[in-house]
This record gives sequence, C-alpha cells and structure tokens, in this order.
Amino acid sequence: MAIEGSWSEMRTAVIAITRNGCLLGRRLRDGLAGAELHVSRRYAGQAGPSGQLFEPGDLKERINSLWQEVDAFVFIMATGIVVRMIAPLLKSKQTDPAVVVMDDAGTFSISLLSGHLGGANELAERCAFISGARPVITTATDANQLPSFDMLAKEQGWVIDNISGVKTLNSLMLDGDRIAVVDHSGQTRSWFHGRGNLAFFDTFSEALSSGAHGCLFVTNRHLPPQTQPANLLILRPRNLVLGIGCNRNTPLDEIDEFVGTHLRRIFLSLKSVCCIGTAVAKRDEAGLLAFAERHAIRITFYESEELNRVVVPSHPSAHALAAIGATGVAEPAALLASGGGRLLLKKVKSANVTLAVAELPGGQHV
Repeated sequence: MAIEGSWSEMRTAVIAITRNGCLLGRRLRDGLAGAELHVSRRYAGQAGPSGQLFEPGDLKERINSLWQEVDAFVFIMATGIVVRMIAPLLKSKQTDPAVVVMDDAGTFSISLLSGHLGGANELAERCAFISGARPVITTATDANQLPSFDMLAKEQGWVIDNISGVKTLNSLMLDGDRIAVVDHSGQTRSWFHGRGNLAFFDTFSEALSSGAHGCLFVTNRHLPPQTQPANLLILRPRNLVLGIGCNRNTPLDEIDEFVGTHLRRIFLSLKSVCCIGTAVAKRDEAGLLAFAERHAIRITFYESEELNRVVVPSHPSAHALAAIGATGVAEPAALLASGGGRLLLKKVKSANVTLAVAELPGGQHV
C-alpha cells in the first residue's frame, strides 16, 4: 500500500479587543472552519470556553507570535491599528497571510492584505456572509470584474515562477494590451472566457514573435533566463513526479544537486514537481525527507512488492534487490506515483542516488 503525507487544515486567527468584537468573533469562529478566537482578557466572559486570552497591552506580541503560525487573520478593530501592527511583519504577497479587517459593529468586511494568493478576498466574502456585513474588495481586477493571473494560478494549483510577472500582466490586461498565451492545458482560455485581450499560440516562438505586450507561458519546462523576454509570466503546473532511490545516509545537498542537475539537463523545472515516489524502506531517510521538505514536495512510499509489479525499461538492480527486495526503485516509483504517466527521464544514477522523472498523464496536474 502507498503511504502518503497529509495536508494540514487552513488556520485562521480571529482577534477581537472590544465587547462587541468578541461577540462578533464568536460568530466568525463558529462559521469558519479552522478558526480560533483570540480575545483581550478584559472580555474573557464573552470569549466562550475555547477563546484564547491575551492581556490588553499585549496585542502586538500576540500578533507577532501568530504571524508565522496561521494562514489568515480576521481583525475586529480599526484598520489603522491593524496597519501599524502588521507593517513591520510584511514580506511578500507569496508568503504573507491573508488579512481581513472588520469593525466591531459588523458593518464592513475589508480585504486588506493578500487578497488573491492569500485568499483574503474570499475570506472577506465569507466573513460578510456569516455576519451580514458588506464585503469591501479593492483589488483592481475584482473592481473591474476581470479575472486575474494570480487567481488563475491559485485555482489551478499552479506555481507562480516569477511573482513580478503577475503584477505586470494584470496591469497589461487592465489597460487592454495584448497578451500572448501558450497553455496546452486549455485552462487559461477557459478561465478568462473571452475577457481580456489574450491571443493563444501553440509554441513559445510563435508567442514571442507575435508582437504582444506581454506573454504567459504555462509550462513545466525550464527556460534559461537569457531566453526569457520582458513582461513574461511563467506559471508552473505541478505535473512532474520524481522517482528517487538513495543509499543510507545520503546527504540532503547531494540529493538536491543531483536532482537539480538532471532536471536542468532535460529542461524541466523543479517547481513543477508534485510528488516524490520511493520505497517504504526510505520512510526514515533523513536526507530524502529534508529534500522533500525544502521544496515542499509530498512523498509517496511503496512496498517492494508494488515496485516489482511495474514494468520498467531499465535492467533490475542487484543492489536494490539485495537491500530491500525490490528490482528497482526510481523508475517503478515514478511510474506508480504518476498514476500511469510516462517516463521523461529513464533511471540515472550517481554513487549514492538514482533518479527517474515521469509526467502525469493527459496534462493532469495537482
């Protein structure tokens, strides 16, 4: 049986500092999955048994302690207070949590930070639905009732390769400028549904020679920087699988360098990797687990019997057979984890690592 890692539930911190805010916070906590309520100790009586208390003068410290721990905040207090408290903590739209601000009368639900990628726009809408407030969304594409490239990526589960390209292409779309698109999945065409000045092409070269003001490439291919035009956004579908075998105690950096070298050699991006397949015997392999954690890739582990049932192009490995009773690891694990995909890279090996790369079938992605 394959054994996979698990994904944690989205965690939202609802923070209130007034009596009415506490009462509103309880409604939000009850209506938002994964929400927890943090309340000034002054209003402990309104917090309910599961409310988490902080001293009235410790609001800043509570926010600081939660900033890296939660996915989203709902602050029930003045926007000015929130801005001053979170300003020193901000890093980037890719990593900052979603921030929604509500007044304690429950009149407005304002998406303040990370509206698209962090999900604050959606969270503001959900808070408004629960409380009867009016949602306030100020991102330009939403205000103009246009789809955005960052929301396309989020909805499809694609990785944004260059975040600056999102702002550039969203601005071009708002101005009505022409954008060339290469996306063989068809999801971009479906997402925009005729909105925006988008032109679709089959190849990168056709898009680049089209004279468009900007380009969108949806691809798992690695494009050398010198070949990338200005105003290019690359979105990475997560449709590649690595099959990896390694000797005991192989260091993280050795695995990382070996994988990176061979992906670049065949012009594939590590950002498009969705899964690593390997043997159950590697469930405690520190270097491999650290590699997966470094790149936020889940691992699926297969029993030797499962690996042995897969037909692969390479000859059986005497080393793997002696070590774990499997005729091979990298290729069969890649094919199993890809769910019937095709091998893009047959087994390659160094002194300590074996690697194979497969692609999910039919343009699928996760």
